[in-house]
Amino acid sequence: MIRHIVMWDVSGPTAEEKQGNIERLRSCFEGLRGRIPGLLHLEVGNDASGVEYACDVVLYSEFESWEALAAYAVHPEHLRVRDELVGVRIARHQVDYEVQFD
Repeated sequence: MIRHIVMWDVSGPTAEEKQGNIERLRSCFEGLRGRIPGLLHLEVGNDASGVEYACDVVLYSEFESWEALAAYAVHPEHLRVRDELVGVRIARHQVDYEVQFD
């Protein structure tokens, strides 16, 4: 299984607009559930710590294989979401790793 974790900082000149963008991001990514072959699990979380160095949002997802993750990257539904959120995400960090089960 492959874990794909992405963290973003989100734009918004006011706290209300930033929160609206966070909710928009959440809704868009959660809408991918059941639409991407090989996507086993997807969740989106907002930072609750409030520390200065924290990212605003995290996407935690699990894929069947590296091939499934690669297919997700170019899947039309994922590309649509990515394009819908242009300008909303202002910084991005990503980690992908394989999980071995004994």
